[in-house]
Amino acid sequence: MQAFSPDEARRIAQLIYDESADMINELSAIAREDATRYALEELEKSVDRLKEARAAMTQFRNRTQIVDPGASLESQMGLLSSLQAQLAQTLIDLDILRQTTRANDPRITQTERRVEVIERRINEERQKVGLGTGSARDGEEAFADLVGEYERLAVDLEFAQQSYTAALASYDSALAEAQRRSRYLAAHVSPTLPESATRPQRGSLLSLVALFSFLSWAVLVLAAYAIRDRR
Repeated sequence: MQAFSPDEARRIAQLIYDESADMINELSAIAREDATRYALEELEKSVDRLKEARAAMTQFRNRTQIVDPGASLESQMGLLSSLQAQLAQTLIDLDILRQTTRANDPRITQTERRVEVIERRINEERQKVGLGTGSARDGEEAFADLVGEYERLAVDLEFAQQSYTAALASYDSALAEAQRRSRYLAAHVSPTLPESATRPQRGSLLSLVALFSFLSWAVLVLAAYAIRDRR
């Protein structure tokens, strides 16, 4: 570095280093962004799909008031099966009473009342899960549609979660690879004040001045002798 003063030389060297570091860092950032752009776009898309799948599942649960239709169906079908078994047994008891007792036997009236209560309870339990008051087959088909919708949403949610996990891993891998290939500039020795000046070279200048002076003196002497000889 050549300058007119030590401070100026150090400032120029520091300026060159700063500009070089900024340029290399900028180029490295551009290369890193290019390397991770596609992975980042895929990650953002997977995040959007995951949000949509979760929102759809939440909307379904709010609309149906059912967290897991499969578990609800199993529990409800168990209760309905129990009630239907009780109804069947009560109807058998009623037939036996009608065959073995008088028509005005109070037990017949009591059993008939029990049949009505069980049938009403069965219809109420169906209505709790939206099965309606129709036949059991119609109700099961309606609830099957509900279960089918839930399973479709559950599959979409699981796929979205797996896609997000894969996209996140791909982005992390791309980012790590980009950072591994990144370049930066570090100063091995920071710019400092020069210890001594290399310019001007005083010894060389003195030698040149002495040589020039000697040559000039020699020319003058020769010229003087030449003039004297002519006389």
